[in-house]
Amino acid sequence: MPRSIVISDTSSLIVPTKIGQLDLLNKFYSQITTTPEIVFEFGNPLPDWIQVIEVKNRDLKKSLELQLDLGEASAIALAHEIPDSTLILDDLKGRRVAKLLKMKFTGTLGILARAKSEGLIPFLKPIIDKLLETNFRVSDQLIEELLKKYDEI
Repeated sequence: MPRSIVISDTSSLIVPTKIGQLDLLNKFYSQITTTPEIVFEFGNPLPDWIQVIEVKNRDLKKSLELQLDLGEASAIALAHEIPDSTLILDDLKGRRVAKLLKMKFTGTLGILARAKSEGLIPFLKPIIDKLLETNFRVSDQLIEELLKKYDEI
């Protein structure tokens, strides 16, 4: 079964890097793609399994920039150009726009939950504890629900 192309926003590269879990993206997706704007925001060399593509529809990107930061706008614009792609973004405003545009998306917690479900990580709690030491924002209720789902509370 072919795996999806994922288009990653900046935070979806930064946060997994900070917690030592960036390689999970490569395990789940056959192609990880991002934009030059996100590479600039990320500020570090990318692994060779991440492809960088420029957005062709500059008008859409500029329109999205009225609501979102440059990275999120470019990720959503690129996802609009690549059929059947999945966005990975954590920012609530970006997720709302993606939902309005009927795009598939997930986030860092979704990737971690999938890794737990598929046995790639034995426990979520230690990774979520690391996640909470970063500037990642998430509700206590969501964390509690996730840990309960996997019997880690």
